[in-house]
Amino acid sequence: MIPYFQIINFPLGPLTIQIWGLLVAIGIFVGAWIGARMAKHRGLDPAVVWDSAAWITGAAIIGARLFHVVFYDPARYIADPMSIVAIWQGGMSMFGGFLGAIVAGVLYLCHRKVDVRNYVDSIVYGLPLGIGIGRIGCFLIHDHPGTLTNFVLGVRFPDGSIHHDLGLYESIFSFVLAAVFYVLARRRTRPPAFVATFLVAYGIFRLAADFLRIADARYFSLTPAQYLSIAMILVAIFLFSKKLPAKN
Repeated sequence: MIPYFQIINFPLGPLTIQIWGLLVAIGIFVGAWIGARMAKHRGLDPAVVWDSAAWITGAAIIGARLFHVVFYDPARYIADPMSIVAIWQGGMSMFGGFLGAIVAGVLYLCHRKVDVRNYVDSIVYGLPLGIGIGRIGCFLIHDHPGTLTNFVLGVRFPDGSIHHDLGLYESIFSFVLAAVFYVLARRRTRPPAFVATFLVAYGIFRLAADFLRIADARYFSLTPAQYLSIAMILVAIFLFSKKLPAKN
């Protein structure tokens, strides 16, 4: 079992740095950097990836917050609407972030009149590594505890109970998926190979992992993320049905 330790923030001179926000920011930067490298490798302009990253990040934050407000804890925010903007108090949805990022990214790339499919695939190439780094922050603050377990990667909480830690699991999963993406890149797969692989892999992971959550809202026994996970898997199946060939 993993012993419980928690790092919420640390001082840096006169500032107090929030560890979750720091690791998410590092994850965003690293993911964009990896995506820009893939874009350059494919003969695209990496500057377009960096420019789109700013729009994607802003829209992802807004989407993550609004999705959480609407689907996870609406009663709280109806009672106190001003707390909607208090994102420092927690309450962000990964899937809401995905939706915001997709809308902003596609609109920006269309505005730039570039090869949207190729650029999106390049950007998604960096996504698993970015998520893996960001989810380390979730693990360090333990904001996604799961059900009781005797699993070797369970975390022993201060009260002696052992829980799944879903932030840790998603971080490990994402690093493994980043390694899979590296192997696919070596095989010079064509777009939208990274998009399709991410959709099916992350969709299956979240569909399974959310059954271990203990605090999320549920609709007909499934979390909002699980419904979107099913949608991701269906979209991936459609993309894989195209039988995308590899480059020679």
